[in-house]
Amino acid sequence: MMEIGQKEGQGHKKMQKIDTFQSLQTAQEAPDDPLALFKAWLEEAEKSEPSDPNAMCLATTDAEGKPTARIMLLKAVDENGFVFYTNKESRKGNTLAANPYAALSFYWKTTGKQVRVEGTVSSVSDEEADAYYATRGRGSRIGAWASQQSRPLKDSTTLHERITEYEGQYAGQDHIPRPPHWSGYCVKPEHIEFWVQGEHRIHRRVLYTRTENVWHKMMLYP
Repeated sequence: MMEIGQKEGQGHKKMQKIDTFQSLQTAQEAPDDPLALFKAWLEEAEKSEPSDPNAMCLATTDAEGKPTARIMLLKAVDENGFVFYTNKESRKGNTLAANPYAALSFYWKTTGKQVRVEGTVSSVSDEEADAYYATRGRGSRIGAWASQQSRPLKDSTTLHERITEYEGQYAGQDHIPRPPHWSGYCVKPEHIEFWVQGEHRIHRRVLYTRTENVWHKMMLYP
């Protein structure tokens, strides 16, 4: 698994591939592995984006088919998919419980590139969630206990009182256990589209679609 911020080897070789993406004449000239291509684009963005190159828009739908979207941070990506963490009792957690399918959108203004992902969603293992939770700052771990995410809040004082309560509960302890309601999700991609900005709005688009673990490629009109 590639954790965000982790660098892979042969970066120069990958950069040569993405530099020629705009000049593709057919989809078959695009790299065969869309996840490797995504990692290369993300690594490129990490060098130029002023903040949070791993920011993404996560879109979900509820049981009635009503959509909702929010900005999240991608925390890992590997052959299984794209991983993010949240309170599972939040609005997004409830929509994913009702309809475990999601769409992600990444846009890097400095590189003129965009990636769109659609796929099924499943929970990460407890071991994965525990490992990531342990890397968070103490304040963020306390906050995961204190915040009843997405639910009505009487006033800011109430939230600060909850934070103080949990700070007292775990005072002097280095280990703060992961709340049972806090974990991660993995979006297993069925479709991944790569978009490169072009002059006169003649953008370059390549769509990867997975069928029985085999990726198929096609170009799309701008």
